Amino acid sequence: MSQSLAQKIISRAAGRPEVAVGEIVVARVDLAMMHDSGGPRRVWPRLKELGARIWDPERVVLVSDHFVPAVDAESAEILALTRRFAAEFGIRRFHDMQGICHVVLQEYGHLRPGMFAVGGDSHSPSGGAVGAFMIGIGATDMLAVLITGETWLRVPETWQVLLDAPLPQGVCAKDVMLKLLADLGMANEYVVFEYQGPGVAAMPMEERFVLCNMSAELGGKTGIVPPDETTLAALAANGVEVDAAWLSLRSDPEAVSRQIVVQAGALAPLVAKPHSPAQAEPVERCAGERIDQAYIGACTGAKLSDLRMAAAVLRGRRVAPGTRLLVAPASQRTWQAAAADGTLRILSEAGAILLPSGCGACAGLGAGLLAAGETCIASTARNFKGRMGSPEASVFLGSPYTVAASAIAGRIADPREFL
Repeated sequence: MSQSLAQKIISRAAGRPEVAVGEIVVARVDLAMMHDSGGPRRVWPRLKELGARIWDPERVVLVSDHFVPAVDAESAEILALTRRFAAEFGIRRFHDMQGICHVVLQEYGHLRPGMFAVGGDSHSPSGGAVGAFMIGIGATDMLAVLITGETWLRVPETWQVLLDAPLPQGVCAKDVMLKLLADLGMANEYVVFEYQGPGVAAMPMEERFVLCNMSAELGGKTGIVPPDETTLAALAANGVEVDAAWLSLRSDPEAVSRQIVVQAGALAPLVAKPHSPAQAEPVERCAGERIDQAYIGACTGAKLSDLRMAAAVLRGRRVAPGTRLLVAPASQRTWQAAAADGTLRILSEAGAILLPSGCGACAGLGAGLLAAGETCIASTARNFKGRMGSPEASVFLGSPYTVAASAIAGRIADPREFL
């Protein structure tokens, strides 16, 4: 039977020579990730009720990123509970206030090609950037994983997204995903989006991360990029001992049920209108929309490459009067690298307000929330009503290039005018 890359990974985890699309299987979990919001405070009471322990603490990664730094007593209690949980169960891979979970997983080399991994967050498909099969699960399923080391799933079909050329200047992976959302919508359930082609081959790992991350917005089970030399180099840089055999992890051509070709060389910047990522249109159709706030943050839009995109636009310019530009680097390592190469200096000189690393305003927590009637453009993945504050606020989505350009103009603007 022809097998997709996803099927090959699931087959190994299920202890089977092959699996068929649509069948339900039980798979062994190589790694489970939790964060402070959906993790210990949800599963610890149930573990106590059952008198159960964690099957293998060495396969668990715990990250505090949603309620950091604590802004009220409730947030502080959630973080304290998370720290007690890590100590109680001997979780050594606990990253406390070191960055957003999906970014931290890759920065610290916790993921490998071919892994079967689960995460207690809907953007867990980010792990596919390294060639792992990683899915998001809820707290009840995570409880079962913590006790048994296994989970169940229905084997998904694979759609191949082919980027036929490298992206032009001022266009990035965020624009690719907004284009796919505009074309395919958000209801593509039980699909693995496998990203291939010259455009993907030319992308650095942080851009591939965005493709897999926003597969969640497409409604997919996960996203994945078959590993290549770029993958191995990135893994080695993060302290992973690489295995050349990973380069053989590929889908059999006959196992791909659909191919979607993106004419990447002709792609222009896009913006998603309120209140759905699928409400995406070319930026010129939204140009001129006045904004109160520009936000560069979240796992999707505040990695080092994202901050550098913003700096390329902001260098030597100032944020428009009456407009706020908030920047929340995705991790402490991102902070350090952006400080070392001068990126943070460019951002601050332009008038950006720097915020702590964490999920922050993207998840409706911490600093940067919106008041009724305000309009924001953000590099985040979602713009649902009320997500970033008042349900009477409006949030547009764009790339870091587009967000930075809009901050300068005080209105939604095409970043290519500033590059």
